[in-house]
Amino acid sequence: MSETLTTKSGGSRLLIYSHDSFGLGHLRRCREIAHALVEAYDDLSVLILSGSPIIGSFDFRPRVDFIRIPGMIKLSNGEYTSHALDIAPEKTLELRAAVIREAARIFDPDLFLVDKEPLGLRGEVRATLELLRERGARIVLGLRDVMDDPDALQPEWKRKRAPAALRDLYDEIWVYGLPQICDPLEGIDLPDSVRRKMVYTGYLRRHVSTTPETAHALVGSDPYILVTPGGGGDGDDLVDWVVRAYESDPGLPYRALVVFGPFMQADQQQAFRQRIELLPNVEAITFYNQMETITAGATGVIAMGGYNTFCEILSFDKPAIIVPRTRPRMEQSIRAARAQELGLVRMLDPDDGRLARVMATAIRQLPQQSRPSDVVVPGLLDGQDNVKRLAGKTLGSARKPPIRFVEAGGS
Repeated sequence: MSETLTTKSGGSRLLIYSHDSFGLGHLRRCREIAHALVEAYDDLSVLILSGSPIIGSFDFRPRVDFIRIPGMIKLSNGEYTSHALDIAPEKTLELRAAVIREAARIFDPDLFLVDKEPLGLRGEVRATLELLRERGARIVLGLRDVMDDPDALQPEWKRKRAPAALRDLYDEIWVYGLPQICDPLEGIDLPDSVRRKMVYTGYLRRHVSTTPETAHALVGSDPYILVTPGGGGDGDDLVDWVVRAYESDPGLPYRALVVFGPFMQADQQQAFRQRIELLPNVEAITFYNQMETITAGATGVIAMGGYNTFCEILSFDKPAIIVPRTRPRMEQSIRAARAQELGLVRMLDPDDGRLARVMATAIRQLPQQSRPSDVVVPGLLDGQDNVKRLAGKTLGSARKPPIRFVEAGGS
């Protein structure tokens, strides 16, 4: 484990948990928050607990470190299996829970920030929550702007006993978005005491952290449209639709840069590369750990519309076409529809035939499309400032008196 775990210091400490069974969204959001907070508080150390298999591909600022817990993958039937270890899934979960609790015991954070899952993957964080609550740490749940369709989320959270966890174990709930877009807990039966814990921060503004020369070496200096399915694990349909548009309309005036994402299957990437090699104005790369740089340099963006990509579109004021997924969650579709209603982006319905000419026309129109800044939404990109302010209430004050946790019944 890192030096942070073995050396007791007088500074403040933040522990962040992210289950990261698939994709990049949770990890990138947690990393962004960690970097913003160490920039704001020069005596703060941050430790991230993550199951992401590619967390080591990212750079971290001084005073931010991570522990990679054993990975889990969600199967098509909804069950989880070990990502790399040849052991039973329940043993992997037991190992993850033990690593998380022991790291928390030694690191002894002042603030524990849990991303999205109130009790962690299959309840693996409950023991850690109870330990840190007894010690007087402040415990916060961080939620993206949209979770899922309420009809799907309510039974899921009831089954996971999430409402009781929010009531009994959490001090605050930070929503990294705005109510004008979505109430992520809409439709869930929650007591008023839990609703009062919710604070909308606004979206997390992104910044370019590499030099322009680095980006030019990768993408060149000619204008380009960025095509990104995020992590890429479920991005085949988006990439295929864009490639078919360029195949059907060779005269499209804008160069496309396709970033497959690290989780797109290798054979699928190869199939796309063979088609792209025949197109003079389309290029492709697998992964780049500074997507902010590529997004900032783009003429426009075509994306599935996950949380991080949406934040980048807003932050760098890019005209964007969103083609959201609708399975296994409606999150992207809900976000894109609400954002289109506000005039922030344009959405193309992925279930409306995916005709090549429809995408080609959208690509031609993209650079002339409205930008997010054409719409005034108060507090839209205030997320980091508000997270700094909210965290500062804990990091700049004495720890709460320790309490003895007594498990309550009901939900």
